[in-house]
Amino acid sequence: MDILLIAGLWLRRSIWDDVARHLVNLGHQPLAVALPGADDGGTSATHDDQLAAVLSAVDAAVRPMVVGHSAASSLAWLAADRRPENVSRVVLVGGFPVPDGGPYADFFPPVDGVVRFPGWEPFEGPDAADLDDAARRELESGMVPVPERVAKGTVRLTDERRFAVPITLICPEFSPEQATAWIDGGHVPELASAADLSLVDIDTGHWPMMTRPAALARILDDAARTV
Repeated sequence: MDILLIAGLWLRRSIWDDVARHLVNLGHQPLAVALPGADDGGTSATHDDQLAAVLSAVDAAVRPMVVGHSAASSLAWLAADRRPENVSRVVLVGGFPVPDGGPYADFFPPVDGVVRFPGWEPFEGPDAADLDDAARRELESGMVPVPERVAKGTVRLTDERRFAVPITLICPEFSPEQATAWIDGGHVPELASAADLSLVDIDTGHWPMMTRPAALARILDDAARTV
């Protein structure tokens, strides 16, 4: 199956390299999507530019499964919104879709037009508990600033047929039980309206592409085989 992989904030598409290698061995055709403002070194990209790159990849694939990590869960969900007939499944890795009208990823203040990685303090605890100092240095060394117009871009959802697209939510630093409580409590309205939602646990922190690539690939393989 064609599987599109979308990296979250500060990450280049190369973060998926190990996962993609395992997916190839499992018989899939993975493609890590190059995002403007992340993979081209530019700082003027917008949220709409990144969405256009994702949709271009969807249009070039055959009913792909679209995987978004962290904030890019919204990009994966937007692919289902814009191409509900072409996306076979959406997989969200450690993230939740922003509802219509919300900012894409307005979590940290921009400086000089970009949002830089804020350091590890905001991620202490379950997010980064399985990253030792060497792993943190390795991950941070590949990070790039996020253009302000990406982070502050407005999410626009337009087609309710998105709710019919199957969703798998992979739960790294939180449990499926926690995610269910958030959904049932009204904190994740897009998932509350989903017709087909599966929750899968993975015992790791927020960056399973680095810490558990083989396990993440197996979960993606299982999700692809349920399409």
